[in-house]
Amino acid sequence: MSYDVKIERQTLNALFDLKGDPEVVQNWAEFSLPSRPNTRAMQEAVEVYHIGRNHWIVRASLELEEALEAQLKPTDCPADISIVRISDTLTFFSVAGPQAAEVMAIACPLDLHVTAFDEDAVTYSELFGLKALVMRCEAGFEFAVEQSFGDMVQDYLTRATA
Repeated sequence: MSYDVKIERQTLNALFDLKGDPEVVQNWAEFSLPSRPNTRAMQEAVEVYHIGRNHWIVRASLELEEALEAQLKPTDCPADISIVRISDTLTFFSVAGPQAAEVMAIACPLDLHVTAFDEDAVTYSELFGLKALVMRCEAGFEFAVEQSFGDMVQDYLTRATA
């Protein structure tokens, strides 16, 4: 069965993994952190994902990576927090279109209905049995898998929608 969706493998993003006490992280990073777990907040051209207890991912376009590195200063951060550049570790995909939910239902066991998975929701789940960071995007969903699985996931998505 063919699905009315557009699947796009995205280019690299600037990504930083932040861990530690929320107040210390927020003061050091100079970002407002999402107030609820498994949500995201957008600040100018930067998204911040709250993905676990005292754990966030900062995402922006790759052009902002050096500026973020200068702002976050991972090598100079306080000892009680951790900031690590992870830009080359995740591959992001988008699945958009009228049947995006149907394709995601094939790939992911998570209940992605808007009543269970809000517009600002972001969480780790699995996709085709692989660990994946899942969120909504305009007209569909976005997810990230480990970079080394990118080609395999691209193939699985092609097979699922063909």
